[in-house]
Amino acid sequence: MNAFVDTLQGLRSHPGKIGIIGAGAMGSGIAQVAAAAGNQVVLVDAQPEALERSEHALAKVMARQVEKGRMTADESAALQGRIHRTTEMADCAPCALVIEAIVERLEVKQQVFAEVEKAVGDSAALATNTSSLAVTAIASALQRPERLIGLHFFNPAPLMPLVEVIPALQTAPGLADAGVALMAAWGKSPALAKDTPGFIVNRVARPFYGEALRMFEEGIADMATIDEAMRRVGFRMGPFELMDFIGNDVNYAVTASVFEAMYFDPRYRPSLVQKRHAEAGWLGRKAGRGYYDYAEGASRPAPTEDGALLGRIADRILAMLINEAYDAVFMHICSEADVETAMTRGVNYPKGLIAWSRERGLSKVVADLDALAARYGEDRYRCSPLLRSAANDQA
Repeated sequence: MNAFVDTLQGLRSHPGKIGIIGAGAMGSGIAQVAAAAGNQVVLVDAQPEALERSEHALAKVMARQVEKGRMTADESAALQGRIHRTTEMADCAPCALVIEAIVERLEVKQQVFAEVEKAVGDSAALATNTSSLAVTAIASALQRPERLIGLHFFNPAPLMPLVEVIPALQTAPGLADAGVALMAAWGKSPALAKDTPGFIVNRVARPFYGEALRMFEEGIADMATIDEAMRRVGFRMGPFELMDFIGNDVNYAVTASVFEAMYFDPRYRPSLVQKRHAEAGWLGRKAGRGYYDYAEGASRPAPTEDGALLGRIADRILAMLINEAYDAVFMHICSEADVETAMTRGVNYPKGLIAWSRERGLSKVVADLDALAARYGEDRYRCSPLLRSAANDQA
């Protein structure tokens, strides 16, 4: 068996030394997860100030955990003591696994991994936390690209259970499965994904935003009504509320990236409405203004109380989400079980989309998509062959 696979399998039963590159919010969160699993952690960042901020932020989090009775003071001190912060990449030399969590720029990640590979031993496994770049492209900069996998944690890493595990084209056989097992041992909910644009979550979730924006552009309903329609079927936030929470700049950039990487497939086309909000600096909560006004005392517009309209909105967005989930399975991006795990554990969908489709009736979902395709004449609304076949089998 490959030495990298042996290394990850060994970490399941015997916590070892884990390197984390990048002491921002994500890297610090992953460091906390690894330390909580009993591992010694080497947290590396070129900026000493980033390491100091990381240390202070973790101390506050641990103090709250102790205050709420979720851990003892000794347990808190022990977890924090397992994280060693350093500016020196050479300190990763004894690490069995090194996870990169830095800026989403391919050339920067490739440069950092070239440095990491020089520092670590021959049997060390490597992982990238990229959310939008090809793991295969990142691996291409390594002398031994077969040692790299994607481990895409969701923010905040200590609280969000999902980790997408993504093998590169070059990844050694068995390494991704070992990564899935290790993430489960760390208390996470792993989902195995093919190295394709958006992986699972950022691909399947696009219609939640895109179709909501499309309906607003068409004048079918206002933002508050569209948000209300999705809350009524179980979502914690509506699409516009969630885009404001994420940040319109961030959400637009992800959509544009997936659209380009998918060779401009119309299903992933970005919205000019969102682009204009980003250009205006109306980024959402962090800017005090987005689709809604977050200034003190500002009132939220009331949704339309039209049950039929709310139902049509939810039907349209759900049909597009379900179609995307089936197509991810059809294109062998992931299994049915993994798409259900990804959407419920990564973005807190109230139900798995495959299960939801069966509950709603597959024939209805297909009929909704076919009606949209007939109305608009756009490839955007094409029904996944797997979804249509499942509907025929259910009939």
